[in-house]
Amino acid sequence: MATRRLRAFKRWMKSKGFEWSDALEFVDTPKEGIAVRALCELKEGDVVAKMPKEACLTIKTSGACGIIEDAGLEGLLGLAFAIMYERSLGGDSPWAGYLQLLTYQECVPLVWTLNEVNELLRGTELHQEVQEDKALMYEDWKERILPLLNLAPSKLNPVFFGIEQYFAARSLISSRSFEIDDYHGSGMVPLADMFNHKTGAEDVHFTATPSNYESDNDVDGNNSDESITDEEALAQNSSIDATDFDAAHVSDSECSSDIGGDPSMLEMIMIKDVSSGAEVFNTYGLLGNAALLHRYGFTEQDNLYDIVNIDLELVLKWCSSLFSSRHGRARVSLWRRLGYSACGIQNSEYFEISFNGEPQVELPILLYIMLLSDKAYHELDLSVSTAGKRHESSKTTLLYDKIFPNKASNMSKKFLLTNKVCDALISLADMRESLYGSESIEDHVEALERCSSVSAKKVYHSLVLRICERKILQKLRNYASQPLNKVTNHSTERKLRRTTKKR
Repeated sequence: MATRRLRAFKRWMKSKGFEWSDALEFVDTPKEGIAVRALCELKEGDVVAKMPKEACLTIKTSGACGIIEDAGLEGLLGLAFAIMYERSLGGDSPWAGYLQLLTYQECVPLVWTLNEVNELLRGTELHQEVQEDKALMYEDWKERILPLLNLAPSKLNPVFFGIEQYFAARSLISSRSFEIDDYHGSGMVPLADMFNHKTGAEDVHFTATPSNYESDNDVDGNNSDESITDEEALAQNSSIDATDFDAAHVSDSECSSDIGGDPSMLEMIMIKDVSSGAEVFNTYGLLGNAALLHRYGFTEQDNLYDIVNIDLELVLKWCSSLFSSRHGRARVSLWRRLGYSACGIQNSEYFEISFNGEPQVELPILLYIMLLSDKAYHELDLSVSTAGKRHESSKTTLLYDKIFPNKASNMSKKFLLTNKVCDALISLADMRESLYGSESIEDHVEALERCSSVSAKKVYHSLVLRICERKILQKLRNYASQPLNKVTNHSTERKLRRTTKKR
């Protein structure tokens, strides 16, 4: 039975020119919320929903467009202001029928208190990231939005533009926004944000066609004007939780999934067949739990795309426990001159440990160099310094060829996994795990069994994240304890995984 707000949302969509296939059923369950199901078999290529760009909430369509442009607010900052502005209008907003359906905020770590962040995310990939996000976004609000409240002509109600309201708007953007086109940028797309996520199981794909304000070149919803990666685009062009919605049940004979094509609209297109009665999923990309929780407020147990990062700083700390600080810096310098680097940027570098516990090959290479004898180190250092000026000694050439002929080869990886390198990997796993505090992984598992994913979402999903990360560290120990086993090349997989750390 449709609720009042669901009926209002349907009326609003119809008044704005939205179209959706009668082959879709929107069901509401108390525990899982809204899910989109197929009332009959859906076929690859079916267009199952169409959304007018002008009915999407963007910087360009909002009534605050003039204020936003005059203030020079751009991107997600401007979109957050637009959401706050439309909320301030209440029932007078052109998006009232849509906004009344949304939650006030999504349960992403950005809107958690600092105490919750420090307690629940301690040791995880998100702890420092969320702290930095909250600080940076507070500065954005203080410097760019707060001054606008004092402008008399704008008559902005401060109640709707506080820091809490800004964080709430940013949480909706993080979990629900889509990249529309070069003119509109990112925006809130009603109806498109109703399909639930399932990792690696995309049924329906969001697609944007060119607007009347841009060239005739195709614009796909998975491409951003901020030069983000394919995976980041997948994540950005998806929604987190389905919003509440209802549709009348129709028989299979009445199903009609093809609602035609219209280049002025955004579309949701089936990319594979879905059987009658099955849920229709969107996907946010091949993301690990840290990224899912950070952006969308949930996790998935046994997520194959989970990773754990070991910071270069932690590696240097381990090195300093055995050698001098000068020793560590010199070995890192040689490692860099050989053409190797970690993930991230210069002041925040890290090594990824895959779901199966295998470190990216640059880490054991660095550990191998750090553990070289002084004589072998100086020979390799000299060889690199004089490369191209003279022939290298046969001994140095042999050493160089054994370690660095092919970074992804099983032979070179096996050669790198000496007893000392394996001991170093185990020590790094222990150091990394110590960041989670005194509780054991068994303590976390027991706590998760007692926890509800509905009534205690923050605790539940933070526990899943910590357990998954600590399991990977255990796999790293197992990996380092069995160096003679065949090593599988996961370099391609690793490129698909990412965390929330900034590149």
